Amino acid sequence: MDQQEVFKEGEETPIKQSESEKTSIGGLSPSIFLRELFDAAVEAALPHGNIKKYLPEDRSGNLVVIGAGKAAASMAQALEDEWDGPINGVVVTRYLHGAPCKHIEVLEASHPVPDGEGEKVAKLILNLVTNLDETDTVICLLSGGGSALLSLPAPGIDFSEKQEVNKALLKSGATINEMNCVRKHLSAVKGGKLAQAAYPASVLTLAISDVPGDAADVIASGPTVADPTTRFDAINVLNKYDIPVSDNVTLWLESEASETPKAGDERLSKSRFEIISTPFESLVSAQTLSESLGIPAYILGDTLEGESRDVALVHAAMASSAAKHDQPFPAPCVILSGGETTVTVRGNGRGGRNCEFLLSLYQALEKEPAIRGRIYALACDTDGIDGVEDNAGAELKPDFYVAAAEKKLSPEPYLTNNDSYGFFEALSGLIFTGPTRTNVNDFRAILILPE
Repeated sequence: MDQQEVFKEGEETPIKQSESEKTSIGGLSPSIFLRELFDAAVEAALPHGNIKKYLPEDRSGNLVVIGAGKAAASMAQALEDEWDGPINGVVVTRYLHGAPCKHIEVLEASHPVPDGEGEKVAKLILNLVTNLDETDTVICLLSGGGSALLSLPAPGIDFSEKQEVNKALLKSGATINEMNCVRKHLSAVKGGKLAQAAYPASVLTLAISDVPGDAADVIASGPTVADPTTRFDAINVLNKYDIPVSDNVTLWLESEASETPKAGDERLSKSRFEIISTPFESLVSAQTLSESLGIPAYILGDTLEGESRDVALVHAAMASSAAKHDQPFPAPCVILSGGETTVTVRGNGRGGRNCEFLLSLYQALEKEPAIRGRIYALACDTDGIDGVEDNAGAELKPDFYVAAAEKKLSPEPYLTNNDSYGFFEALSGLIFTGPTRTNVNDFRAILILPE
């Protein structure tokens, strides 16, 4: 195939533009058009521009800033830019997700499996907010990834035991709500316990949502809000997915001491929670850009969950119907969706939930040669990291079916081995953005062109 390389400003790797992409959308090829939609979604979720209106007007007194998540460093940087009073504190983010700050210390730790650095920072942050008084203010900056990055085991549980539970949950297919339910009940800081420690100081939490429904108790496992789940819910999740646990974990969950703070707890009375960016707002930003370029865009929702490969089949059926029958949406159009799908890992390949979604979509559309030439797709994580890989996700172009046949690539064995990364790597379909320093979850866009 004859291809030319198109470089976009700020990117290290070129976007491959095939000669078969003759359709122009506002002067853009279909592939670049979809990438622009993704960039718009990410831009809408960046803390700069979103944080200012949520900051308190009274800036006297002692301010302590804490935070955890993939966007923690960029949120701290944005806060410093908008704050004209004295400020100090510590935030923790994923390795390589840091940003320069003058007064707030930015530390880094491992994600999605916590490491010793995350434990050290969690202890440091807990000590920072302990023994404050009613004249002090705490601003807590939370975003996706905070659960792993702010990792301090409950009393009697060894850090390695908590790591093993976390690893097993990540491979189990459990939803983010289920995983965070367990995490909260095995933690010394999650599930409202951090706000408890800060009382009687005032706590303002500013969060970028990465969870379906924007639930405050689920974002970063809700360290500053009441927890509606119970230790019995946590036990049920572990049993549901056959997660092996140590005797220490079992004994802790069976004790009343493992219960998290509930609504009405006096020590949470001075804690306020605000969401500054949401997945839906990012989807709307992409929709607005698409329609400004003349392509109607339809948002299926920002709360889609389920196995990535199964969610892809629903999207494939919808795209097929649009291409064949102009139903439920007439072509040309873009189908947008967000949320957090899951992958039950059975193989030993590479690939996150977005690549697995796209590989399943590819497999479904491969069987429809009459329409697959009119369908393009992109699936990426808005944090720039698909699972534990180095790519944000991948794209799907009509040329891939021919290229795969030439290379004798079949999607089935790659799906079986959970090796969606390997499949799209072979087709030069992986998308690399590097850390975006925000996170509003998955972004999926499917473009259906007319005949």
